[in-house]
Amino acid sequence: MDVKVTSLAEQPGKLEQVLGMTDTWLEFTTNDPVGNAYYGRIPIELPEYVLFAEDERGEVVAHGYSVPFALGAEGRGTLPARGWDQVLGWAFADLRRGTRPDTVSAISIAVAPHVQGTGLSGRMLSAMRDNARAHGFSEVVAPVRPSAKHLEPRTPIEEYAYRVRPDGLPYDPWLRVHARAGATIDSVAPASMTVAASLEEWRRWTGLPFDTEGDIDVPGALVPVRCEPERGYAVYVEPNVWMRHRWALS
Repeated sequence: MDVKVTSLAEQPGKLEQVLGMTDTWLEFTTNDPVGNAYYGRIPIELPEYVLFAEDERGEVVAHGYSVPFALGAEGRGTLPARGWDQVLGWAFADLRRGTRPDTVSAISIAVAPHVQGTGLSGRMLSAMRDNARAHGFSEVVAPVRPSAKHLEPRTPIEEYAYRVRPDGLPYDPWLRVHARAGATIDSVAPASMTVAASLEEWRRWTGLPFDTEGDIDVPGALVPVRCEPERGYAVYVEPNVWMRHRWALS
């Protein structure tokens, strides 16, 4: 597929199209309070780290968000167990304080439904790496959401993340895209995203009854959702896999 990849800093007039692009995120994954607090700020405050692909007609068909942050700051140094949530908090805390970043974290890559399966996700990942390099960084880290983990939600993430095919590449398709781009697994982020909500909200998001105490398998969820009917809430704690893309600066 012939597309042109640009940043919002270069074409700010595309903001509305980027924000309005149809994606396939499940509704409950868009109700993480940390994500709701920070995700929408990225295109406005960090437009040079928001990339988008447009087709021959000028339609936005994919976008990729990333954020710079200071991994080497005091009290950090290692990629956090709270993954996606934590790195968003760090990035905007650093931006507010004027702390110099030393690393870029991928936050999301989304591809419009009608062009999925065309290799655009890999293209956007490559563009994200190139963009970080152009801004003087030597590393992109990514709290990766394994794309096929939802098919086996009861498998421990520690087992799933390190499963490989006979050729040595990761078993999971999205982890494999990162590996082919040169990334290696750093660690598991066991609590990368947390969604705690009322049973009524979970019923609306999923169409499931949420009336039984215990772990509920929800279509699309990487792990079961913990349901507490007597307390009136359910909690989803999503694990991700930290992958590191490194290169030498010339």
